[in-house]
Amino acid sequence: MTKIIDLGYRPRAWQRDCHQNRRRFTVLALHRRAGKTELALAELIDKALRFTRDLGLFFYVAPQLKQAKAIAWQRLKQKTQPLQLAGLAEANESELWVRLKNNGATIRIYGADNPDAMRGVRLDGVVLDEVAQMKPEVWDDILQPALSDRQGWALFIGTPKGVNLFSQLFYAARDKADWHSALYTVHDTESIDPLEVTRLQAEMSEMSWRREYLCDFSAAGDEQLISLADVEEASRRHVRRDQYDFAPVILGVDPARFGDDRSVIAIRQGLVCKPFRVYTKVDNMALAAYVAQAIEDVQADAVFVDAGNGAGVIDKLRQLGHEVVEVHFGGRPGKPRYVNKRAEMWYELRDWLMAGGCIPNDVSLKQDLAAPTYRFDNQDRVALESKDELKARGLPSPDLGDALALTFAFPVVKERDLRRQAAVMAGHRASQFDRAVDVTAYDPLAAM
Repeated sequence: MTKIIDLGYRPRAWQRDCHQNRRRFTVLALHRRAGKTELALAELIDKALRFTRDLGLFFYVAPQLKQAKAIAWQRLKQKTQPLQLAGLAEANESELWVRLKNNGATIRIYGADNPDAMRGVRLDGVVLDEVAQMKPEVWDDILQPALSDRQGWALFIGTPKGVNLFSQLFYAARDKADWHSALYTVHDTESIDPLEVTRLQAEMSEMSWRREYLCDFSAAGDEQLISLADVEEASRRHVRRDQYDFAPVILGVDPARFGDDRSVIAIRQGLVCKPFRVYTKVDNMALAAYVAQAIEDVQADAVFVDAGNGAGVIDKLRQLGHEVVEVHFGGRPGKPRYVNKRAEMWYELRDWLMAGGCIPNDVSLKQDLAAPTYRFDNQDRVALESKDELKARGLPSPDLGDALALTFAFPVVKERDLRRQAAVMAGHRASQFDRAVDVTAYDPLAAM
């Protein structure tokens, strides 16, 4: 005889869509007070009840254990109380778990502030709530490997907060077969009374309103150097060949600092950034060979290399007969309004984007470009967030962004223009050489 137990969950239309459209890995961007925790707990309980293998284990993870206890633990106990009263489940207050007696599946509550407590387990499903506030290592190094044994699932939920693990997962999910991402604004969920929505919009700043209730990933704050919206627009642009083929071809080379960083070659000609050449776990000699090949492939007019990590690359390229320019990110800028050369190059990059620059539709590149923030020092000079500061925020080193910024290190004259000028000075006719526009410094506005 079957006994029906009502757990009291009545999903709204948007919640029903989320349950039905989920895949193994699902990323949901939701506004404040949408009901995302209710959705997440219902998903955990449903999957635990239906689990047919031995010792099923499911986690709910919030940024801090204190948050998890306040937000999820009380609700989990309440939602499973009918099962507990029927003798079908038990709850452990000190260990923060609920265990189902029909199959032994367990749901546990954790905080990402103590990631080591989650190591060494075999997981069948996990919910990560407010992912924007978590370090990438929690997912990359701990939870994702724990799901591998039995191909467990993960549900990422949260409200956008600029560029971080959450935004990376959300955009990357669009290009992966086993992933799904969706975004629900306050107008989609109808979770908040319309009069309260009107009041909130009137009283909040536009940036906060867009971020908290419209789930706008680009609404990160005034200190963001390049917005995701501007980056997305640049990735959708198409530039005719005659709008850039007269400009010099410039390479920017950013050698890797550490094992998890990437060595990157950026190729830019006028308004167009061409596909990057990215290498992992290559030494300086191998990278120098790749750069030399790129110089020949695109007939580069200038090559700028990060001197901080690329001394060996620079020396080898010069031995091979290539003229390269070493660039010190912490060196003196050409303009006194910047703290260092890196800040100056990134601002030049931003101006280029705003003037019509076109970039590949690459998720990693877009995340890199939108990641750094800026500030002013005590001399009112512009300072850019460093790589180490970005990593402290849980973001990867912006290797692609730095490589592209290097292409703005110094003004460049097109090689064939140099040859033409040299021929004229020597008394030869300029018509003997390729005709080209004289480009003494790339001006993106003039190139449009």
